[in-house]
Amino acid sequence: MDRLTLAEQFEEHRPRLLAVATRALGARADGEDVVQEAWLRLDRYDGPPIRNLGGWLTRVVGRICIDVLRSRTAHPETDLDDADPVVTEDVDGPEDAAVAADTVGLALMVVLESLRPEERLAFVLHDLFAVPFAEIGPVVGRSADAAKMLASRARRRVQEQPLPTVRRQRREVVDAFLTAAHGGDFEALLRLLDPEVVWSRRTARGRVVSVGADEVLSLARRGSGADIVARRVSVNGEPGILVWSRSGRPLALMACTVVDGRIVELDSIVDSRRLAGMDLPTP
Repeated sequence: MDRLTLAEQFEEHRPRLLAVATRALGARADGEDVVQEAWLRLDRYDGPPIRNLGGWLTRVVGRICIDVLRSRTAHPETDLDDADPVVTEDVDGPEDAAVAADTVGLALMVVLESLRPEERLAFVLHDLFAVPFAEIGPVVGRSADAAKMLASRARRRVQEQPLPTVRRQRREVVDAFLTAAHGGDFEALLRLLDPEVVWSRRTARGRVVSVGADEVLSLARRGSGADIVARRVSVNGEPGILVWSRSGRPLALMACTVVDGRIVELDSIVDSRRLAGMDLPTP
């Protein structure tokens, strides 16, 4: 098959492949990278004739997705590492209705993040794209029966959590944290913080990381009587906290990771120059 014909056939499968990769990874940009890598592998392929190009491409995309998910687990990336995050008001809007109506929206992706890569991909391929388990097995490196068990376990995890409530529950934890910090209720703060909470501060001189609730409580003690304004905002689609001085100057931005009703990670920017250059809500 000549390269032009191969490219034309690949383009016929691209929309489905992009949908699979985006659902599996939770981000369209990541999905596009995976599909492009699949094309490169197809373009370099010199093995026996491919009888079922769609199935072959699904396996390739699936394996790449698993590699990406495993890499995320081994080297977790925070929202605030490189590019400035998208920070907006965190209020109910059209996107919340969309999540409630669309089971492959943000809330579902939150649940999928808790699954192992093979479980996640087996669930996405079968339940969202009706790929047979006989084809899913080779993708996840298991038999068809084992792939069915993976998808079943993932499905139970998804069904255990009412999807439209996930985002709201995380918001409630962040709101309770702000209320407790403002009122100096340190016992409530301890209940909301994981004992091994990780707090990363990105300062003008570099990154500082501490583990444990003591550092966060110390900050709350200093801020409870300070002349500042703190409010929940959305940081890349997840609840976070933005702190301003009374004059309206941004002092800190925190992305909050909430698991099982507790804050397990705070990733913050306290570099005043970086904050001043960001597009942030006003107090």
